[in-house]
Amino acid sequence: MIYVRKENKMKTNIYNGKKIIISGMARSGISAAKLLKKFGADVTVQDAKEREKLKSEAEKLEKEGIKTYLGKNPDDIISDFDILVMSPGVPCDLDFVKKAREAGVEVTGEIEVASSVCDSPIIGITGTNGKTTTTALTGEIVKNYKEKSEVVGNIGTPFCDKAALTDKDSFIVAELSSFQLETIHKFRPVISAVLNITPDHLNRHKTIENYIAAKERVFENQTDEDYLILNYDDEACRDMKNRARAKVFMFSRKEKVEGVYADDTSIYINMLGINEKLVDIDDMNIIGTHNTENAMAAVAMALCAKVPVEIIRKTLKEFKAVEHRIEFVKTVNGVDYYNDSKGTNPDAAIKAIEAMKKPIVLIGGGYDKGSDFTEWIEKFEGKVKKLIVIGAVTEKIEKTCDKLGFKNYERAESFEDAIDKCYSYAQSGDCVLLSPACAS
Repeated sequence: MIYVRKENKMKTNIYNGKKIIISGMARSGISAAKLLKKFGADVTVQDAKEREKLKSEAEKLEKEGIKTYLGKNPDDIISDFDILVMSPGVPCDLDFVKKAREAGVEVTGEIEVASSVCDSPIIGITGTNGKTTTTALTGEIVKNYKEKSEVVGNIGTPFCDKAALTDKDSFIVAELSSFQLETIHKFRPVISAVLNITPDHLNRHKTIENYIAAKERVFENQTDEDYLILNYDDEACRDMKNRARAKVFMFSRKEKVEGVYADDTSIYINMLGINEKLVDIDDMNIIGTHNTENAMAAVAMALCAKVPVEIIRKTLKEFKAVEHRIEFVKTVNGVDYYNDSKGTNPDAAIKAIEAMKKPIVLIGGGYDKGSDFTEWIEKFEGKVKKLIVIGAVTEKIEKTCDKLGFKNYERAESFEDAIDKCYSYAQSGDCVLLSPACAS
């Protein structure tokens, strides 16, 4: 049975009868496959992993009438399809993607598919750091205003899981990575935000210019009826105003901007006819100057969504840190343990170091995304008493430490070993911080 909602019959029938191949059998790929099948598409899911590694997922999809093509890239069959849907983890410069375009196959992504069948107005949030906290906080605010609103995207729940359940009287709040934005075409959020830009994922994007261009796609289809929120204190973000058609509001910790701004103690509103103090920073449960920035961005988006100020104020006071983002775990023998495993690049990890008020025993390292660790290690002075290094990037971090004269580091052979070392080095009054500055 073809799934068609009454509200949007013309829109959702665009996939009926189409031959669609989805590259990547991860969460977003599986979600897109199920959604497209409901709307009458002939769906195949492809993954380069062998069937033995994906047997359970493959069998579930096949029971739903979805085909699988596993163990290799679809170079030989790609021209047989109408649409290729790229999962965000699959690079767009692979040979089969080029062959698809040459054969006239439409190349798109899960965000484009989901938004094409979504009835709710979309709030789209991107940037290098702070996306998850800002998305979660924005979602909490708008849910307190429109209770059917949903939070989706890179934050954990694939957009396609919720797209067919949306209505015009709710919002979709989407955390969007540069990988997801690479494959959009008509995706148009009514409110978008670019939180900040620092070098990240350069192993995939190759240059910072390419990375910025991917981030900017979040507002490329917006019109003068829409809103764009930018970080005034970030030069790359501030410059984006010159390329935007949407109405632009800024947030800042340094200047009294048209938008939302802060001083050392409070957050203030100066937009849409509202000019007032909103909240004292100490009344919020999220710590660190970066979280003040995240809160200001969320406030600006919520105001553009016409959320009453009192709902925004109340939510800011009640909201707690998201899982894995400077998340307090527990105190053991007088030592506080914090999980900042979402700090997967140097700039995010710097913010976690700056937020800590106690001497730090730090766990860092992982997979190398092409980052430079110099600035991260320079921030250790007076803050980090010991660095435990893990993962494939260990040697690169150690060489940077040596170059900068930071000698108080030690290599761990596993994550468990790293925790044991932290336990032995940390003293009462210290904190142990997992903030890797790398991908896992």
